[in-house]
Amino acid sequence: MLATSASFPIPSWDVPFGIKLWPIFNDLISSLSHYSFIPSEFSFNESLPLGTFPPVATAIITYYVVIFGGDYIFKKFQIKPLILNGLFQCHNLFLTTLSLTLLVLMVEQLIPMIYHHGLYYAICNQQAWTQELVCLYYLNYLTKFCEFIDTVFLVVKQKKLTFLHTYHHGATALLCYTQLIGLTPISWVPIALNLGVHVVMYWYYFLAARGIRVWWKEWVTRFQIIQFVLDLGFVYFATYQKIVFNYFQDYLHVLPHCGDCAGTMLAAYSGCAILSSYLVLFIAFYIDVYRRKGSKKAKMVKSVKGGVAAQVNEYVYVTGNDNKSPSPQPEGLRSRKA
Repeated sequence: MLATSASFPIPSWDVPFGIKLWPIFNDLISSLSHYSFIPSEFSFNESLPLGTFPPVATAIITYYVVIFGGDYIFKKFQIKPLILNGLFQCHNLFLTTLSLTLLVLMVEQLIPMIYHHGLYYAICNQQAWTQELVCLYYLNYLTKFCEFIDTVFLVVKQKKLTFLHTYHHGATALLCYTQLIGLTPISWVPIALNLGVHVVMYWYYFLAARGIRVWWKEWVTRFQIIQFVLDLGFVYFATYQKIVFNYFQDYLHVLPHCGDCAGTMLAAYSGCAILSSYLVLFIAFYIDVYRRKGSKKAKMVKSVKGGVAAQVNEYVYVTGNDNKSPSPQPEGLRSRKA
């Protein structure tokens, strides 16, 4: 009996998944990179790729030049839209797998910390800025630039470029950079929630590209809105603590507060501003697409005829069973968006 029970890992507060995943991840990545990148020895500094503002700004500007320039060229020369469905599926499968991996590794670090020290410690104490989490924050930061490819697919397929989509990608890369240089322990809250949403979102895009319809499509946007509501609850709380502690010392006896919150004011202000803009834009998008039943966009999202799922403001291009050419569309559904 003892031998049998010992063969199965038992989860605990210190080992949430029954086995320690970080050493496995560390050995695997170190081996794959030929020990040029060792997660357990990682330290964020300016010598790293995208470790300073100039290359970050250059990458973001290049992103906008490529997508808007590419969109202009496609329209100007009337280039036929490219399907690239196989590449699109690989891209989404890669991102959903990567997001899940980073999320699981973060949860393994966070559960023991919160259990032993409490939630306030985990979001505000400088000691919560651990080496393992910073490494995961940086890897997540790099994925934001990989996600620029989402928009490239939109351009080559000649889908509509919306302000929400194009702004969101550039701003998120900038947001992650400000939090890394700002040393904000609360970073794990928006990052973990975002990774969770991306697991669902990119899996949905993968299924849609395979021609598989799911009932929970609308929940992808709902999860994004819930994510930003939770983000802002934490971020506003932490920013309030920091402002009161640093600028209203004479009024600490009358203002409710818990203490200081680690991180720079630049990181706090940029986090509040960018996340607030996301919430407003995603709510507006949700209302426009899912709640205005009579609008053209709502009809396109809801419409499914002849096995063709009409998409709006998404990266999905549903194909036939051979995954090589678009499924034939009924006469009434022909449009650039569908």
